[in-house]
Amino acid sequence: MGDTLITTDGTTLLGADDKSGIAEIMALIDYLNLHPELKHSEIKIAFGPDEEIGKGADAFNVEDFGADLAYTLDTGAVGKINAETFNAAEAKVRIQGTSVHPSTAKGLMVSAITLANEFENQIPARERPEFTEGREGFYFATNWQATPDYAAIDYIIRDFDKSEFKHKKDVFIEIAKQINQKYHANRVAVTFKDQYFNMEELISPEIVNHAKVAIQEAGISPTIIPFRGGTDGSKITFKGLPTPNLTNGSENAHGQYEFASLEAMEKVTDILINLVKA
Repeated sequence: MGDTLITTDGTTLLGADDKSGIAEIMALIDYLNLHPELKHSEIKIAFGPDEEIGKGADAFNVEDFGADLAYTLDTGAVGKINAETFNAAEAKVRIQGTSVHPSTAKGLMVSAITLANEFENQIPARERPEFTEGREGFYFATNWQATPDYAAIDYIIRDFDKSEFKHKKDVFIEIAKQINQKYHANRVAVTFKDQYFNMEELISPEIVNHAKVAIQEAGISPTIIPFRGGTDGSKITFKGLPTPNLTNGSENAHGQYEFASLEAMEKVTDILINLVKA
């Protein structure tokens, strides 16, 4: 309330979860150029493409970058530190039906649409995104295409805990096994592709405390919370460069209700100035 909000007119996306961070970094550079008397550490800056589809850090070269520690600037109300992310995987469920003309289908047709519904209905009902928060993981169907002959469902699986992450994969395997046994054929196949992992185990307290001090010096109370998603820092951390996330003042990411607060972005720039001071 009372802030200057940047939005779209609702017909397109704002993209502030990346753009706000870029603006704040450029404002930091401008400030340092205008204040050469400010002593600071050596600063490395990278802008990566394809963050929104989880491929932004795939080609990031930690050795060439040459930093000792790093921070990303991703979505969230100002003052939060994310040193923990989901473990993430994509699951592809492919279902083969037997399509027969409905006039002669009795005892012959096995509809892939029906099997797809059976599969989805066996996913734990309360472990979908709309019922979870905090450190709770979820299963989420992101795409569904089906005909009586063939069905394809794409899921994402998310959990902070490694054992629960594995358990969620096992649930998919067990559901497929049960359906295949029921129909006496290998009609359902499941494949997984890991996307990123929880970076918490590789983030030292010193890196987090350095950010906490920078936020406090900007007059804000820092909050350390798990990030219910992934940042480029998730992958960069596992490449050997510890990279927690600092929120950039934008909220409601990836939807038409996204906004950025001008005053919050200015505060983030203050935090960045504090972060790099020698």
